[in-house]
Amino acid sequence: FRLLLIPVIVWLYRREQNHFLALLVLMLSGATDLADGYIARRWDLVSDLGKALDPIADKLTQIATLWCLLERFPHMCLPLAVLTVKEVFTGTLSLYAVKKSGQVIGADWHGKVCTAFLYGAMGLHMLWPRIPVMLSQSLMILSTFWMCLSGMLYWYRNYKQIKGYL
Repeated sequence: FRLLLIPVIVWLYRREQNHFLALLVLMLSGATDLADGYIARRWDLVSDLGKALDPIADKLTQIATLWCLLERFPHMCLPLAVLTVKEVFTGTLSLYAVKKSGQVIGADWHGKVCTAFLYGAMGLHMLWPRIPVMLSQSLMILSTFWMCLSGMLYWYRNYKQIKGYL
């Protein structure tokens, strides 16, 4: 469902210029993510497919939202570039780790903090179109820091997983 909301967010933000409604759809996407996680854990419905698709939906939503925000906030190019490189790199390494070990490992705490911080920063930018430049840049620098830290920690986790099966 969250994957289907991505074009709606982009359409509302870029084409319709309805930033508030785009934010509401982004929040709906986040709410369904939380509900899905809760239901999966509560009723023991966690699956490898869910563990694999959940971060893909998150990252595609984040990339699309950052791309939308580039229209008004050109400095979004840094977190967009870092996020894209991080996800290609860690995603490729994760797939290799799964191939070697046969195990799909879910998100770690740092990935959840990174995701929450980035969604908060993006939401604030959508809600506050005239956010002061210094605050905007500071939020995106902090988001980029979390992305880098999380990427390094995921790299280390996946490296250990692969090394155990070599």
